[in-house]
Amino acid sequence: MRRYYEFALVVIVLGLLALVLLGALGRARDAMEEAGLQAEVAALRIGLVEVVAHREAFGGALPASANPIDWVADRPVNYLGEQDGRPEGRSVWYFDRQARELVYQFHDGHRARFRLSRDGRADGSKAVIAGVGLLRLKDQR
Repeated sequence: MRRYYEFALVVIVLGLLALVLLGALGRARDAMEEAGLQAEVAALRIGLVEVVAHREAFGGALPASANPIDWVADRPVNYLGEQDGRPEGRSVWYFDRQARELVYQFHDGHRARFRLSRDGRADGSKAVIAGVGLLRLKDQR
């Protein structure tokens, strides 16, 4: 009888440890997805700076599009293109035509939104040159 209690106690302890581990893995996945998002946004900002710097050095006009993906040479791998509504996919990029925002839809469904700034009002934004930058808006749950 004593062995049954010991076995039950071991099963309970292992079950609790498994729950803690699953929670930690979920948080780690979310942190990795946010880090990937930040890396992709940094690459987009560098691409925007290159376009503006080229224009400053050699002249010419900036692209007319409000979609920052149209400005840069490299697109995110999971970019779905311009959409009129929210797509079904998870962990994808898309440009919302109606809101004129670049959106990353996380695995859990919440969205990080970005807007191309062309008028120099990029208060505290990174990689702003000649008033052009990529602003992160408030995430939507």
